[in-house]
Amino acid sequence: MVALAPTLKDRLKAERQAIVTVFEADHQPDRLLTSLRRSVDGVLSDAWNTFGFPADTALVAVGGYGRGELFPHSDVDVLVLLGSTPDAALQAKLEELVQLFWDIGLEIGHSIRTLDECLTEAAADITVQTSMLEARFVTGNRKLYRQLCERLGAAMDPQAFFQAKTLELRQRHVKYEDTPYSLEPNIKESPGGLRDLQVILWVAKAAGLGDSWRKLAGRGLITPTEARQLTRTERIFKDIRIRLHLHTRRREDRLVFDVQTPIAESFGFATTDARRASEHLMQHYYWAAKAATQLNTILLQNIGARLFPQPAVPHPINERFNEVNGLLDIARDDTFATTPSAMLEVFLLRAQRPELKGMTARTLRALWHARFRIDSRFRRDPHNRALFLQIIQAPQGITHALRSMNQTSILGRYLPNFRRIIGQMQHDLFHAYTVDQHILMVVRNVRRFTMSEHAHEYPFCSQLMADFAQPWLLYIAALFHDIAKGRGGDHSKLGKADARRFCKDHGLAPEDTELVAFLVEQHLSMSQVAQKQDLSDPDVIAAFAKKMGDARHLTALYLLTVADIRGTSPKVWNAWKGKLLEDLYRMTLRVLGGEAHSTDRELKNRQEDALKSLRLYGLAENAHEKLWQQLDVAYFLRHDASDVAWQTRALYDKTESATPVVKCRLAPIGEGLQVTVYVKDRPDLFTRICGYFDCKNFSIIDAKIHTTRHGYALDTFLITEPAFASNYRDIINLIEHDLSHELQSQQAMQTPCKARLSRQSRSFPVTPTVDLRPDERGQYYLLSVSANDRTGLLYSIANVLARHKLNLHTAKIMTLGERVEDVFLVDGPALTHARSQIQLETDLLDALRV
Repeated sequence: MVALAPTLKDRLKAERQAIVTVFEADHQPDRLLTSLRRSVDGVLSDAWNTFGFPADTALVAVGGYGRGELFPHSDVDVLVLLGSTPDAALQAKLEELVQLFWDIGLEIGHSIRTLDECLTEAAADITVQTSMLEARFVTGNRKLYRQLCERLGAAMDPQAFFQAKTLELRQRHVKYEDTPYSLEPNIKESPGGLRDLQVILWVAKAAGLGDSWRKLAGRGLITPTEARQLTRTERIFKDIRIRLHLHTRRREDRLVFDVQTPIAESFGFATTDARRASEHLMQHYYWAAKAATQLNTILLQNIGARLFPQPAVPHPINERFNEVNGLLDIARDDTFATTPSAMLEVFLLRAQRPELKGMTARTLRALWHARFRIDSRFRRDPHNRALFLQIIQAPQGITHALRSMNQTSILGRYLPNFRRIIGQMQHDLFHAYTVDQHILMVVRNVRRFTMSEHAHEYPFCSQLMADFAQPWLLYIAALFHDIAKGRGGDHSKLGKADARRFCKDHGLAPEDTELVAFLVEQHLSMSQVAQKQDLSDPDVIAAFAKKMGDARHLTALYLLTVADIRGTSPKVWNAWKGKLLEDLYRMTLRVLGGEAHSTDRELKNRQEDALKSLRLYGLAENAHEKLWQQLDVAYFLRHDASDVAWQTRALYDKTESATPVVKCRLAPIGEGLQVTVYVKDRPDLFTRICGYFDCKNFSIIDAKIHTTRHGYALDTFLITEPAFASNYRDIINLIEHDLSHELQSQQAMQTPCKARLSRQSRSFPVTPTVDLRPDERGQYYLLSVSANDRTGLLYSIANVLARHKLNLHTAKIMTLGERVEDVFLVDGPALTHARSQIQLETDLLDALRV
């Protein structure tokens, strides 16, 4: 048999290459899948026949291979079916057969069982039962195969199988965050993917209702139109999966960033000035996944109704709708045709009646097919506009209503500009969702501020929302804040125009229209000021207060900003960003309330608050004086009173310390560690500290750099790392000991290494930028850098600043997913000459590049 392997292997390889060549010419996925299956069938049959197995044995295909289709690099799952328990000689032959399958280059998944063993295993494991449900005869004893099918069919409990598979489906959906709109979806396992369609056919086949879309249509479970749509959708998934296998040359089901562009180009999608080729591909995929999700819901409901019949007793809600077994049902099949406004009313009723668990399959199907009736005339109808506004203003169920409207394509039909961003990707490396899903996530976040059960998440936001009149205006602003993405131009300004038009069309008061338009236009401004500008500068606060105008606009923008950042990605929001936003809000509110942002008043307030805290520790009344005499106004304005008290307590008796003082604590904001370094200042200090944190894999998210009047550095860092939560005591001791030792070292620092970028960053590289400009007073320079994030990046930047002998005063380290946008406040002699400025920018760009 050893001599047979090369012959079969070469044959399999040649046939496979010929099949792939045909596919590359005609792009017929079903033909490729069938041809590959037939090729493997022939090779397996020939291999089987050379062994001379007993008459009561059979080779059976199971799983996807049993379904009659084989993807280029999928496993070949087979069952060796035996009439009786094998003796030693047969066992040896079977082992040799399996080894031959591997030798000829097949990824074999095999099992060897008797009929009784098959029944036992199927009864114990739903996965085995599902695999055998798709059993297909390959070669050997056909009668034995038929006995297997008959006995499996007799043992099948369609109701139990349906329940098990639907539970399995829900678990899988939870694993993939219940959304088909992941930016890197698993085309097989993600919600709305191939596996969802397979589940329908499995439960239908188990129930004896058919094993194809055409047969399901014949049984009245779906319409012929839906059957054609499911066939098209399945074909799209198969086509993409085939190209994935061929491109990666392995079994790969994830549409990760690395492969999206080449797969898109293989479909003929081209990159334009407005959109990448990959964006066209992914929107193509998302539309298919959306259709699969909708039709999956309809079909599972219909199959469930056949398997678990219940008396349908309608309880009238109004002349258009009934409640049937806890579901909302249309009174007549032509409800949406005769009363098109009912397509909005159905969602209003869902919001008004939380006891309704959903819609009947009949209602979903009618809604799905009637969506095309929503046209410009429908959108201009005052009654429909009033209904939509009622949905937005509903006291509960708003988020669910909007998500359901999006899933059924009603939302995109009613708001045509929203339809344009459905499934649209965002290549900024910090949004984890498509544009439409991000928008709905932001609406959800704003909505949560109004709900008492979520008040513990962001109590300050919940407090503000409780006093905010007409919170539904924020829902409209959230709905429009990113609606203009992908059109080219400033999406904030384009979205503002869309929002203003919507408000006027829906009869909002002029002052409400102005607020919504303001929020859409300015939805990025608060985060930019908080994270990039010096909040201790009175001019910064005064300018921002002037832009806000009044407390209502400020509060609305603050709430929308928190909701927006939270809705981008779990990685983007952190407590530090939350504190910056809250600080900016509180300082701006005081200015809007008539209190001038006085440096003297702020200084006095912070010192008094710090002294109150110090008294609790039992320090002498004048213990702070020696240290505070060495600190200037800038120090007190850049540090909270709690930070001042903590540092004073640690340093009041060490103002002339000959050795470095390193103190560390859990950050008061509730996230990360706060590290204070007090040591005689030297040029490479910031660089050396960054190098230490870098080698320990700690991420710096904020740095406040200060030099005392007598030449000591008093630097404060906010660092984070996943292990802090469980091991913070050990880590605090480690940092205080090791960093102090490092700062006493005279060894030369290591040259920063240019670490590899993450996979996402390689797929969507950020062009490094450096912006150096003087502040308004001309005293300091603001240095802004943007680049892909990577290990050691801040250390590399610090090295460049040290080489150019720049003094660092503050550092704001902003990480947005895979991108960093850092802002440094610096000064130094090198900044007084144009030539040295150019050299600094050149060296920084070199450090930012990989």
